[in-house]
Amino acid sequence: MKTLVATNPHNWAALAARLALGIAIFPHGAQKVFGWFGGQGIKGTMAYLTEGAGLPFLIAVLVILIEFLGSLFLIAGFYTRIAAICFICHFFGVVLFSGFQHRFFMNWGGTQQGEGLEYFILLFGLALSLLITGGGKASFDASLFKQKIDF
Repeated sequence: MKTLVATNPHNWAALAARLALGIAIFPHGAQKVFGWFGGQGIKGTMAYLTEGAGLPFLIAVLVILIEFLGSLFLIAGFYTRIAAICFICHFFGVVLFSGFQHRFFMNWGGTQQGEGLEYFILLFGLALSLLITGGGKASFDASLFKQKIDF
């Protein structure tokens, strides 16, 4: 467990990656949990994911938890590597089941419908870097275990 959480407490790049990814995903989670930012809240999201998208109940709950709690964990730097692997798995599923048919670019105003892969490539890059480095500077991970790791 110590190796899973250990991080270099002076790593500013990990802090930047953590905040960028956490802040980018938090509104998506808040839409699903609270209905903020034009979302449907838990009831509407669960209905969409289970009935509309056909996901099993447990997977739908995990989608909501990963986007909401995972983003908060990243912002705080709490079990950063676990949050990062959850994001990688979750968004790999999103890309696998919905992203490939929409090509590379996001193009909401043009002829292409849906999101492209560019957002997910950035998301995977940030999550992978956090999986490697851990939470870095100003993270709970760094304060939980004082062992310094040079990443």
